[in-house]
Amino acid sequence: MSTTTQTVEVDRPITVVYNQWTQFEEFPHFMDGVESVQQLDDAHLRWEAKIGGISRTWDAEIIRQEPNREIAWRATSGAENSGVVTFREVGVDRTEITLDLNFEPEGLAEQAGDKLGVVKGTARGDLQRFKEFIESRPMPTGGWQGSIRDGQTTS
Repeated sequence: MSTTTQTVEVDRPITVVYNQWTQFEEFPHFMDGVESVQQLDDAHLRWEAKIGGISRTWDAEIIRQEPNREIAWRATSGAENSGVVTFREVGVDRTEITLDLNFEPEGLAEQAGDKLGVVKGTARGDLQRFKEFIESRPMPTGGWQGSIRDGQTTS
């Protein structure tokens, strides 16, 4: 399993940043290679992406979600990955986002790309594009302030 940790600071209040991040179906607007994200229910997502010219589909479960603090997930089928994104207020109307991503490269091409830092660079670019996406809007495109524990909605 490979890992990467990437961080970006965003010039928006933590609630605005968090609310936008919960709009998973908007991810194709700023995540490189992500073609679609379908939210099946509060805790389950279906992803379609094209990574290095290879189409991948996987299902993911949000295992922990605490409003304005963190969202943790794991793949339940397809491309093996898991991680957590955390949100931290670092000043007036300024939020730090940290993405910790764990992934299993499949095949020689993905293993070579991992060694060359392709996923790390993509994650860094995705966070930068998210920053540009949210900073270019007066309001998030939506938001959800519910909590999830062990894949189950608690509020």
